[in-house]
Amino acid sequence: MGGLCGWFTTDGSQASTPIAERAATVPAPEGTSHQSLDTRGGACLVRGGWITSDGEGRIAALAGHPRWLDPQLASLARDRDPAQALLEAYLRHGEGLFQHLGGDFVLAVLDPVQSCLLAGIDRMGQCPLHFAPIPGGVAFGSSANSVLAHPGMERRHTPDGLFHYLFFHMIPAPVSLYAGLEKLQGAQRLQLRGRQSLTIGPYWQPRFEEPEIADQAQLSETLRDLLNTSVGRLADTPHPGAFLSGGLDSSSVAGMLAGQRPGETDTFSIGFDAEGYDEMAYARLASKHFDTRAHEYYVTPDDVVQAVPLIAASYDEPFGNSSALPAYFCARLARESGITRLLAGDGGDELFAGNARYAKQGVFEHWNRIPGPLRKGLLEPVFTRLPRSVPLVGKARSYVEQARIPLPDRLQTYNYLHRLALDEMFEPDFLGQVHTDAPWQLLRDIYARPEQATPLNRMMYLDWQQTLADNDLRKVSRMCQLAGVDVAYPMLDDDLVTFSCQVPSSLKLRDGRLRHFYKEAMTGFLPGDIIDKKKHGFGLPFGVWMHDHAPLREMAYDGLLRFKARGIMKASFSDKLITLHQEGHAAYYGELVWILMMLDLWLETHERSTA
Repeated sequence: MGGLCGWFTTDGSQASTPIAERAATVPAPEGTSHQSLDTRGGACLVRGGWITSDGEGRIAALAGHPRWLDPQLASLARDRDPAQALLEAYLRHGEGLFQHLGGDFVLAVLDPVQSCLLAGIDRMGQCPLHFAPIPGGVAFGSSANSVLAHPGMERRHTPDGLFHYLFFHMIPAPVSLYAGLEKLQGAQRLQLRGRQSLTIGPYWQPRFEEPEIADQAQLSETLRDLLNTSVGRLADTPHPGAFLSGGLDSSSVAGMLAGQRPGETDTFSIGFDAEGYDEMAYARLASKHFDTRAHEYYVTPDDVVQAVPLIAASYDEPFGNSSALPAYFCARLARESGITRLLAGDGGDELFAGNARYAKQGVFEHWNRIPGPLRKGLLEPVFTRLPRSVPLVGKARSYVEQARIPLPDRLQTYNYLHRLALDEMFEPDFLGQVHTDAPWQLLRDIYARPEQATPLNRMMYLDWQQTLADNDLRKVSRMCQLAGVDVAYPMLDDDLVTFSCQVPSSLKLRDGRLRHFYKEAMTGFLPGDIIDKKKHGFGLPFGVWMHDHAPLREMAYDGLLRFKARGIMKASFSDKLITLHQEGHAAYYGELVWILMMLDLWLETHERSTA
């Protein structure tokens, strides 16, 4: 994916050093180059995308994999380039242009004639956009670094940004680590017009319209057709390949690609020599079933020691998803094999109910169907006084205690910052500067947005914004970018997303069976063992490996020791965390060690680079 950056002022003022010259952006994929334009009051640079201007000084810039829905605009994009189509769409429709554009994209139109800036990103937030007010205007860019390159910005970390990272293990939009910097959420646009204030808002919201009677056979056929079309559209490049973990989505995408390119499809899989983590057998099953050219790589603890500093430094804000590491090795393997674009399967779980927490929350919702007076007046007081030490009785108490927590807060009951006391974790001076309720309020605000949606659809919509846009897509896209290969996400096709909103919740998740509708639709296409397997993914056995691999343990513990001096967490908590990892649940507490280690490495690298 390409990116863009720029600045725009409505009073025609010029920055002392144009952001386009100072933008700290990542290396572009092979075959792309910088393109920049400037006009009175603004400048814009694009890498790996398209940019154009007209005779009146307007600039239109676009990056990603855009798809014009209007036939005339699609023809213009094909015959000229997508930026020309964007400029024409702006002249015709103004901010209504987003209704005529699909795919994944980040765009900006700088219009000095109307003293207007219009910028936005795709519906699912596949392409990021950071922005910050500057005197008389706004600076914007696909990365935090590109905006921070503006001379009016300062690289000052905020306690709230750090707290959001420790809460979510990434920093979700609209929050940023840096003072004055924000991010658009999926399907949002920003507009600056004249001397009016900057406005941010959605140009699209999903409508979950579930029919009372659904033709499952027809829905299944539509699903397969839409996915096949999306794969074909995004595979229209000289050397496409596909991630293949052996799960439902990667196997579906790889299978569709193999059906369109028989015997010519390359798939890429990652394995781990660790019990309970290796899924290579399923990847091999899918590869054999669809006759793909399988490429495999087994990640080792030594790989982790070598790659972790590179990966931590590669993000422009702290990022703590440990599966970024296997994603990087998989993308690097693809690049070394001559692949120019990888198709990834991300998105299916969030569209068709594949995350275990969806089924779990459905169980808790049964409690809330009990009449309120009976539940609150009699049952809750009884159950919440039951002894925790008795196994079955303790489970009953735990069930009621969790069921009493409303959604979406209940989704965070296993969050470290929910289970552990904040005043025992954090230094008082740091905690005193933090709005500790802000992450919770962000969750609630997103969860409440869809109108007339079931709890299941609300949970999935929340995951569209955070699990996907802010986490999984940032993980995969950035690691592919680091490896030098383009990536696209067929499951997130606009038509497929809209279609998913019309599949009844009772079909998506039935009797606790995750992905019920999707599995039924793919029966006969995917191998039965893959349909019936438990969800896994690209999880990294970091906590387990730390026990036995001294260099990995040394790197992690050194990071914790350095972190003690940062004034964020209490030194006693870091010591306690090491004990919990050694004597408690290695995988669970090992993940928290990873999160703190990655933050420390990120801070160390970026502090050194700006010194």
